[in-house]
Amino acid sequence: MSHGVHKSGPAGAVYGLGFIGAAIYFISNATGFWSGVLGFLKALVWPAFLVYEALKFLGV
Repeated sequence: MSHGVHKSGPAGAVYGLGFIGAAIYFISNATGFWSGVLGFLKALVWPAFLVYEALKFLGV
């Protein structure tokens, strides 16, 4: 009997490392507190920025 549990450890690890890297990048380039908060929020959704730019580059 399957309960629909899917293992995605490696993908979670890649996203986690990407989040940490993006958070460090965005926060280190922040010029103030609210800019740092915005950088943290951007770090949460960095894959969306990546896919958007890739699709724009490919002309899709």
